[in-house]
Amino acid sequence: MKPPVPHLPASPPALSDSDRDALHDLYVRGTPENTLRAYERDLVYISAWKALRSIHGRFEAALSWPEKEDVALAFVLDHSRDLRDAPAEDPARQVAEGLIGQGLRKAATCPAPSTLDRRIASWRAFHRMKNLASPFDSPMIKQARAKGRRANATKRAPKSAHPITRRVLEAMLETCFGTMRDCRDRAILVLGFASGGRRRSELTKLMRDDVDMREFESKGLVWISLVETKTTIKGETPRLVLKGRAAQTLVHWIETAEIKDGPLFRPVSKADRVLQRGLSSDAVYQIVQRRLKLAGYPDGFASPHGLRSGFLTQAALDGAPIQAAMRLSLHRSMGQAQQYYDDVDIAENPAADLLD
Repeated sequence: MKPPVPHLPASPPALSDSDRDALHDLYVRGTPENTLRAYERDLVYISAWKALRSIHGRFEAALSWPEKEDVALAFVLDHSRDLRDAPAEDPARQVAEGLIGQGLRKAATCPAPSTLDRRIASWRAFHRMKNLASPFDSPMIKQARAKGRRANATKRAPKSAHPITRRVLEAMLETCFGTMRDCRDRAILVLGFASGGRRRSELTKLMRDDVDMREFESKGLVWISLVETKTTIKGETPRLVLKGRAAQTLVHWIETAEIKDGPLFRPVSKADRVLQRGLSSDAVYQIVQRRLKLAGYPDGFASPHGLRSGFLTQAALDGAPIQAAMRLSLHRSMGQAQQYYDDVDIAENPAADLLD
């Protein structure tokens, strides 16, 4: 059995040692890796914030379980305003400067509401792990958070400056010629787009066993099994389908690289030899940037997330029903997917041409 993960709060003391270890192991196995990493970062940040707040305020340095409401309220207030113009003796500003010095905070400006929401969600999750009520559920704190969210609302920055639509993707694919590196890059780009806009982590975690080619010869279909995604859990992620050119491109990579098992996408040496280990997420970023540059696009034009936003944008441009697109993109929120459709729909809305 795996030892308890150190960044998860301790279990209720009433449990035996073996039950406590089993509960921690259950949390680890039942929680996506990205969420565990977020928990770890947030717990470090929250602990550092309270330790610094204790120096400049009336709080104890260590986290309490359950946490007191005045601590939770101070956390919300400290992160709901721009502290650059606050007096030098303001405790919130002093704590912010301390966090900046520790590399835990970038600036004294007001954090994005989504960042504060995530940290609060983590803090609440820590309370649930210990079977305790969270102070963030109190009416006063919930109201303060709602007011702060409205006061600091800003337009959400896209994860990719531009979507990688079909036109952009075609230009990138034209830079892939006949080497093994070209063959791999073509397969990554096509799979990343055509399977619904896959995230970097989803692409790099794919194994050869996750690709089912039994229907390729008869129907031209390739089935992809993702173990889990950001919005789905292990065992409940639906299979995704590739067809036509996308299926052919992936099969060509698998057969040309002679991949029988192990990671689906791998590094290629300078001698154009396929290595055995899997690709890193950063490698996918470098591949996208390189192909964009070779296709003539400027630096920073798009990130790997552009494959995801590009898939939905192209689906909207082609008139595909949003429900059909979401079955491949695996978006959990209709509102998030709808944003891409709204950008396209409003440009095509006849009411926008009234003056002309």
